[in-house]
Amino acid sequence: DHRGMGNHLRLATGVVALGTAAYALAVRPRMLTSGATDAELAEHYPGADLIPGGRRGGTMATTIDAPPSAVWPWLLQMGCDRGGWYSWDRLDNAGVPSAEWIHPEWQEVEVGDRWACVPNGSVWFEVAAVEPERFLALRAPIDLKSGHPFDTAGPRPRMYNDGLWCFQLTELRGGRTRLVVSGYGADRPHALVALQNFLFWEPAHWIMQRRQFANLKRRAEILPSDAHGRRPALV
Repeated sequence: DHRGMGNHLRLATGVVALGTAAYALAVRPRMLTSGATDAELAEHYPGADLIPGGRRGGTMATTIDAPPSAVWPWLLQMGCDRGGWYSWDRLDNAGVPSAEWIHPEWQEVEVGDRWACVPNGSVWFEVAAVEPERFLALRAPIDLKSGHPFDTAGPRPRMYNDGLWCFQLTELRGGRTRLVVSGYGADRPHALVALQNFLFWEPAHWIMQRRQFANLKRRAEILPSDAHGRRPALV
């Protein structure tokens, strides 16, 4: 009857509300700071000046048992039209396996270069900052109405998401690397973008970033070092 249906609806609504609250208060904060220390969360993170009006997003980190010189070449060859993203290739690289070797032809990177986010190249990351073996920033300015990138030299569209995905490398004792991934973002309308991030993009990024960390660690740690602690560039 209608009374029973109403009770079931109220119960279902309560369960959803409870689950959402648990995710927001307990799961999401841990997810957005996965692997990062309190000091890494509190200290200044580079790239704030690259996104006008940007707010810092989540911060994830990992330690790689290899020096920055061994990690950096893998980062430089990311992109669907290059070495892939080292994550779930079926999801972000059309099933094409990410590179297992260092390719010298992809190692010359400059600010303004575009790395395809999708195989057809219709969406891309633009290299916004490059500090060899220290910092790499990738910018993705998206017009939400068209779904395509917009020119950052001109005015922003009425609805947009302008995000920065950054990789900071710090050398640790013993020839290891601390890799901290964070970034900044600006958007409009903020409430709509924030809801999309909360429901989908933040969990998706957490899953993909953890996978990328694991694959970067495997690749950077497996190649033998030479006498100077540097990994060879292989093809």
